[in-house]
Amino acid sequence: MAALPESVLKAWEDREDPVVLTTVDKTGVPNAIYVSCVGLFGKDRFVVADNYFDKTKRNIQDESRGAILFITKERKSYQMKGSFEYHYEGELFDYMKSINPPKHPGHAAVVLLVEEAYSGSEKLL
Repeated sequence: MAALPESVLKAWEDREDPVVLTTVDKTGVPNAIYVSCVGLFGKDRFVVADNYFDKTKRNIQDESRGAILFITKERKSYQMKGSFEYHYEGELFDYMKSINPPKHPGHAAVVLLVEEAYSGSEKLL
């Protein structure tokens, strides 16, 4: 994993909620959902709270690759692609709990390990 470019880090700070999280099932069928309980951990990992995942959880547990898509207030889009990890404890789980509102269960921390980054069609990483 390489650190995200500074332009992506700045864009993340200027994003509009919610963001889109996309996974793929074993047969290649995509599943896209809106998520609002998401944060950037360090400079290369997005952490999403699994509050009510069903298909998304199954896809990730089946080793789906996926993406996070967000848009800035200036209407510029960014897409991060990579692989996932699931955490039920530890530093990333604790981070998820810190950004997840207490009214939601926060069953696990889903971590997107960024391998590619795009702004529109421009590859940034």
